[in-house]
Amino acid sequence: MVLVAVWPILVSIFISVAPAVLLVTASIYLWHLRWQLSHDRSWLLPLPPGSMGLPIVGETLHWLLQGCEFHSSRRRQHGHVFKTHLLGRPVVRVSGAALLPPLLLEETSRVGVSWPRSAHDMLGPHSLANSSGHTHRARRKVYARIFSQAALESYLPQIMKLVREAVTGWCARPGSVSVYPESKRLTLRIAAAVLLGSLPSQEELTDLFTNMEQLSENIFTLPIDIPGSGYRKGIRARDKLHQYLGKVIEARRQAGGCEDQPGALGILARSSKEQGMDMGVQELTEAAVELMFAAFATTASAATSLVLQLIKHPAVVAKLREELQTRALGAGALLRDISRLRYLDNVVKEVLRMLPPVSGGYRVALHTFELAGFQIPKGWSVLYSIRDTHNTSPIFQDPEVFNPDRFDEDQMESKNLRFHYLPFGDGVRRCVGKELAKLILKVFAIELVSVSHWELTTRTFPKMLLVPIVHPADGLQVRFFSSA
Repeated sequence: MVLVAVWPILVSIFISVAPAVLLVTASIYLWHLRWQLSHDRSWLLPLPPGSMGLPIVGETLHWLLQGCEFHSSRRRQHGHVFKTHLLGRPVVRVSGAALLPPLLLEETSRVGVSWPRSAHDMLGPHSLANSSGHTHRARRKVYARIFSQAALESYLPQIMKLVREAVTGWCARPGSVSVYPESKRLTLRIAAAVLLGSLPSQEELTDLFTNMEQLSENIFTLPIDIPGSGYRKGIRARDKLHQYLGKVIEARRQAGGCEDQPGALGILARSSKEQGMDMGVQELTEAAVELMFAAFATTASAATSLVLQLIKHPAVVAKLREELQTRALGAGALLRDISRLRYLDNVVKEVLRMLPPVSGGYRVALHTFELAGFQIPKGWSVLYSIRDTHNTSPIFQDPEVFNPDRFDEDQMESKNLRFHYLPFGDGVRRCVGKELAKLILKVFAIELVSVSHWELTTRTFPKMLLVPIVHPADGLQVRFFSSA
C-alpha cells in the first residue's frame, strides 16, 4: 500500500528531474566533444590527455579550490603534458626542464605571450607583461635601468629602514603576527617608496594597499563583468590605482617633468626618453601599477615562505647568524657587502626553489606544433610550470627537503641549472626585477635573524595555496620576540 501511494510521487519527480539531468549530461558530452574535434586534423598526433571539466567554467573551480594539488594530481595521472580548461581558455600544462626550451626560447616563432584575459585587462595593454616582439624588447631596455646596480644601491637605505621598522613593530606586538598580510603591507611600502622616491601619506598607503589587494586577489579570475564578480572588483581596483598614480605623474610633469624626479618612476621616465620611447601618462601609469603589483604580491609571498622555512629549520638560522657575525654588517651596509653573504644567497635560492611565488607562465600557440608526442593546437594557451619543474628535476636530490647547501658552488659546478631552476622564468620573459626582489628578501632575512627570534602560534604548519600567488592558508601565525 505504501509503495502504491509513493509510486506516483516518484514518477512525478523523475519526470521533473529527467529533462534537467539529460540536458546537463548532453551539455557535458557536447562540451568535451567540441574540444576533441577542435584539434588540427592535418596532424596525426593526438591531443594531450586530461579533462576539459564542465561547460564554460572548465576546471577553474577545481583549480581555485585545490591549489597546488590541482596540477600535481593531474601530472601524476597524465604526465608532464596534459590538457585542461581554465579561466575561459583551453590550456595545455607543461612541466619538466626537457620540455620548456621551445616555450621559453621560441617566442614569436612558435608561441606568443598570452595571459588570461583578466590579467591582461588589469595590467593593461602597455604593460611589459602584455607587450611582445620589438615593443617588448624595447620596453625591457627601458625597465632595465630601474634595476641597475646603481639604482639598487640608491634604493638600499630606504629598503633597510622600512624592513627594520616592520620587524621591530612585529617584535613589539604582544600577540601573533599574520606574516603574509603583514609582508604585503611591508612590500607595498617598499614598492611605493622605491617607485616614488619617498613614502606616501598613511591615508594614501591604506588606499593603495586596499586596491592592490583587490587587484592581486582577482587578477586570475573568470572574465565575467557583472556586479560582485572578481573581474569587476579587480577592474575597479585597477581604475583607482590608475587614478592615484596618474595624478602623481601628471603633477610631476607639470612641475618640470617626471624624469627629474627621484625614485624608480623618475629613472623610468628618463630611460624611456633616452631610448626614444618617451612614455606618456597612461604608459607610465600602467608601468607603475605593474611594478607595484610585482613587488607587492610575489615578494611578499617569498618573504612569507622565508619565515616559514626559518621556523622549520633552526640549524639554518644558526648558520645564517654565524655568517652575519663573521661579516659584521653595519647600518650602512652596501650592496657588495650583502652580495658576499654566500650562505644567505643559498637560503634565498632554496626558498625560491621550494616555493616559487609564481607557479608558471602563460603562452599561446601561434600555430599547431608538436610537444612530447602530442599536438598543441593553434590558439590554445600553454601554461608552463615552475613549481613542478623544480620538484621533478633530477638535479635536485630529495626535492622535498629544504637544503640551502645544495646551491654551494662546489655542488653546482658541474650542473647546468638552466630550465631546471627558474623561479623568475627564463628567456626573453625572465623577470626584469629579480635582483631587486632578491635584495629585499636578503635584507629581510638579515634583519630577522639579527634582531629577533620567533615561534609558530598554531599547532601545525599551514596548508600552502597556489592561487593567485603561493601563500599560507592562515597567513602564517607567528609570535616575534626581540633578541636585544
